[in-house]
Amino acid sequence: MRKFGNKLVAKLLGAIAISFLVSLGMMALIILSNVYLQKMNYLKEFSIWSSYFMILLQFSAAILTFIAVFFIMARKKILYLKLITESVHHIANGKLGLTIKIKSRDELTQLAQNINGMSKELEKKFEHERQLERSKSELISNVSHDLRTPLTSIIGYLDLLKKGQYNSKAQFQEYLQTIDSKSQRLKYLIDELFEYTHLSSPDVKLTCKEADLSGLLEQIIGEYIPIFEKERLSVQKSIAEDNVPVVMDIEKMVRVYDNLFMNAIKYSRKPSELFISLEIIGDKALLKISNKVEGFPADNIDKLFERFFRGDKARTDQQGSGLGLAISKRIVELHNGNIHADYREGWMSFIVEHPLHI
Repeated sequence: MRKFGNKLVAKLLGAIAISFLVSLGMMALIILSNVYLQKMNYLKEFSIWSSYFMILLQFSAAILTFIAVFFIMARKKILYLKLITESVHHIANGKLGLTIKIKSRDELTQLAQNINGMSKELEKKFEHERQLERSKSELISNVSHDLRTPLTSIIGYLDLLKKGQYNSKAQFQEYLQTIDSKSQRLKYLIDELFEYTHLSSPDVKLTCKEADLSGLLEQIIGEYIPIFEKERLSVQKSIAEDNVPVVMDIEKMVRVYDNLFMNAIKYSRKPSELFISLEIIGDKALLKISNKVEGFPADNIDKLFERFFRGDKARTDQQGSGLGLAISKRIVELHNGNIHADYREGWMSFIVEHPLHI
């Protein structure tokens, strides 16, 4: 920044010096012209007032010459400063993202670069705010839809019971069972929404400690084996490392693995195989869960991690909340990791990257 400032100061001082020399030259030229004309008797002797007037004219000519030369030399800088002023005015009036053309390398250029950076940053922040507003609207709309469905059923069946519109004790129990299941569904949705909102807060805190990822996965997979077998899924695992040290909030990361395993159970083709692998690549531990599916669940695979997205069964699958993968993604990101999906030839894979604790 000092270099830019020095260059601008040097240019201005140079313009002032040249303008001063030219004005001196102009004044000297006028004086010499008057002396010459007097010697040639073209001009008569001046009275004292005429002499004062001529001196005033000489100084006026010198000052005007100085101003004219300085303006000519500084004209580009003045126009550039005017451009910067107009651009700032446009940015202040909402034309975010507007940039000023960079023309030279001096302090004004540095100012223009700073304004360009500010303009782009403001555009990003306003776009982020607009995105947050859209997300809030979508969240409210989706939450309203998801909560209304079980709540409407509960109100409907309670109304039937209140009016005594049932034919037998068995039907009465059936209505109660439906109310109970819908109530549990409603509680599940509210808990999922609360969890997602909590994890989205900038104040969320993790209770992290070092854990052996391979041992943890072996334990969780062992607990899921009976469920996999009941769902006719044959598990093929490859967890070779004896000790994979990872710093994590175990409770929250187990939530991620539960979501991925339940997702595989719900959407796998049955009977089929389920592949679970853990390998070390560089300074990361990669967990990969692959299952065979009937078809690609989304036009864009990244949509799988959007809130309330449920693939082709969107809004009809009463088992999921549409928040599981969004919650998983947020938890992994809080651990400075990464989660993404991949679909190839009928196989859906979810890959979780864990930073190793070395």
